Amino acid sequence: MKTYFILSAIGKDRPGIVADVSEVIYECGGNIEDSSMSLLRNHFALLLLFSTEREEVNQKLSSDLKRLEWEKNLSVFFSPVTFEEAYPRIRREGDHFKINTSGIDHGGIVFRVCRYLADQGINIVDMKTHRILSAESGTPLFEMDMDIEVPHSVSEESLRANLHRLANELMIDLVLRRV
Repeated sequence: MKTYFILSAIGKDRPGIVADVSEVIYECGGNIEDSSMSLLRNHFALLLLFSTEREEVNQKLSSDLKRLEWEKNLSVFFSPVTFEEAYPRIRREGDHFKINTSGIDHGGIVFRVCRYLADQGINIVDMKTHRILSAESGTPLFEMDMDIEVPHSVSEESLRANLHRLANELMIDLVLRRV
């Protein structure tokens, strides 16, 4: 019987992080099914879902990942998940949109936009942010790109109006486009 796990790992960037983590999974008979990995300044983070058909793999996986933490200076967390969690049968239905924002960096942009979306029952499917310095002035600029799933109960017109009002309050540019 297949067992499913979610695993996250983070460490100072260096060549071989993905190889090290995937080797432990492979040695436990695991197969990586889904993953998201990213370099965040000088740290590398990965999040993945994997399965294995080996019996009683928890102890080996735990000890091998603890060794990896110690030897390779990684922070690793893993947890078993059910088949239903790994393969949800019913996805929430909704319309898919992208949000792109940019503006002078200041605290609260992520919080305020994400809080508004959460309060509307809007699911963030993917999100990336980064801070850059303006080439002309050196002013810190902030950019955020999101993929969202909007329930059919939320009208596109009100979503656009409310996001526009929020963008004005935050003094950022915000573009919402249907995917």
